[in-house]
Amino acid sequence: MSSSIFNNNSISISVSDDDPDELGRMRVRVRRKRKKHGDQRGRNECTQLLIRWFVKYWILLVFLPAAALLIFEATRIGKKPGLAVNSGVNEVKKPGSLGNIEPISKLKELSNLNRLDPTTHVVGGVRERCLKLLPAEELEHLELPLNEESSSNLVKRLVYISDQETPYGAGESTVSWQRINDTRFNLFTGNQTMDEREKSFKVNETAVIHCGFYSENGGFKISDEDKIYMQSCKVAVSTCAFGGGDDLYQPIGMSEASLKKVCYVAFWDEITLAAQELQGNKIGDDGFIGKWRIVIVKNLPFVDQRLNGKIPKMLPHRLFPHAKYSIWVDSKSQFRRDPLGVIEALLLRTNSVLAISEHGARSSVYDEAKAVVRKHKATPEEVEVQITQYRKDGLPADKRFNGKKALNEASVIVREHTTLTNMLMCLWFNEVVRFTSRDQLSFPYVLWRLKVVKNINAFPVCTRKDLVNSMGHIRKAKPLTN
Repeated sequence: MSSSIFNNNSISISVSDDDPDELGRMRVRVRRKRKKHGDQRGRNECTQLLIRWFVKYWILLVFLPAAALLIFEATRIGKKPGLAVNSGVNEVKKPGSLGNIEPISKLKELSNLNRLDPTTHVVGGVRERCLKLLPAEELEHLELPLNEESSSNLVKRLVYISDQETPYGAGESTVSWQRINDTRFNLFTGNQTMDEREKSFKVNETAVIHCGFYSENGGFKISDEDKIYMQSCKVAVSTCAFGGGDDLYQPIGMSEASLKKVCYVAFWDEITLAAQELQGNKIGDDGFIGKWRIVIVKNLPFVDQRLNGKIPKMLPHRLFPHAKYSIWVDSKSQFRRDPLGVIEALLLRTNSVLAISEHGARSSVYDEAKAVVRKHKATPEEVEVQITQYRKDGLPADKRFNGKKALNEASVIVREHTTLTNMLMCLWFNEVVRFTSRDQLSFPYVLWRLKVVKNINAFPVCTRKDLVNSMGHIRKAKPLTN
C-alpha cells in the first residue's frame, strides 16, 4: 500500500547521462543569442551616433578639404619660380649665391620687385589710393620751388663744429677712431659733451652744433669727381648699402621730367662693391648702374655698419650742399613713385618741411625700447642708458604727438632742406651716435625737444607701402674689422 501511494503521488523524472550535455548546449545557445543581440545593438547605436555627428558637423567636412586645397594652390602659385630683373643693366639674372641669403627675403624679392600697382585703403566706405599723385601730364610740367627759404625761420644760420687741431691725433686708420673714451664719438663726429648736447637743443638765430664731418681725418672719404656731381644736385634720391648687405634695386615709376631733374645716388663701400661685382653688377664708365650714380665711400668711421648708414640717411644736407629736397630710401626697398610727385604730395600740398611714416606696430618710445631689447636689436644695457636719460629729460610716455602717433618708422624720409630741418637731422644723428643705432628711439625725442618744428607730415603706413616695394634685407652686412 505504501508502495502504491508512492507510485500514485510521485512524478516520474527520467534521468539520463545525456541530459546534462543537452542542458549545457541549451545554455550555451541562449548565451550566444544574447551576445549576438548585444553586438547588433552596439552597432546600431554607433551608426546612429555617426549619423547624428555627420548631420551636426557636415559643414566642417565640406569646408576643411576645400580650405586645405585652396591653401595648397596658393602656396604652389606663390612659390612659382621667377626671374629677378636688373632693370639698371636691362638683363635678367639668376639669384646669386653670395652671402647668407634668407629664403624668405628671396621670395619677397621675386614677388615684389618692379610692382607698380597702387596701395589702397577704405575711407568713408570708399576705396581710394593711399598716395594721391598728380596726373602724369601734370607731373611732366611740375616745377618745384627751389628759391631760398623764408627769412621768418627762427634759425637763420647753422654753424657746424669742426676742429683741424683735434685732441685725438691724426691718422688714416678707421679702427683707431672707434669708441674713444668708451664712446662712439670719434674724428668724424667730434666729442660732444653732455653740456654741448643740452645747448644744441636751444633755438637761436645762429645755432652752433655737431653734425659729423668734424675732421679731415674723420673718414667717409668721397672722390672729388663724385663730390662735384653731388654738388650739382637740386633734388636727390639716395640710398646706401655698406658691408655688402643688400642688392641695388632700380627706381621705377618716375616721369621723364624726374629723370632729368633728380639725382639718384647710391652710397657703397668697397665690401659692397666687391659683392655686387661678383653678381655681375659693374659700375659703368660714367659711374652709373642703371639710374643710380654709385658713390664709393672709403674709410668708414664706424665699425657698426648700421651707424655708417646713418650718415647718408640723416646728413644729406652735408652730402648734397646745394639740394633743396631729398628723399631717403632704405636699401631693403625699391622706390617706385615719381620723386617730384612725392615731394609735391607729401610736402608742398600739406605745407610740410619733412614727411616720415608712422610706426606700424607701436606708438610709444618706451614700448619700442622694450621691443628693441626683446628682438635683440640692441643690448639691454645700452637701451637702458638711453631710456633713463630720456626719462630724466622728461620725455612723456604719450602715444600721440601733434595728433599723430608718437613713434615713427624711418625707412622713407622726404624733406625740404631748411636750416631748421638740417638742425633737426644733425641732432638726430648725434643721438644715434651717443646712444643706440635704433633711430626710432631717438627721432621722437629730438622732435619733442626741438619744439619749434611743427609742420611734420607723419603719413600712415599704407602711404609708405605705396612709395616702395619692400624686399627685406638680403644678407647681413659685414662689420669692419681690424
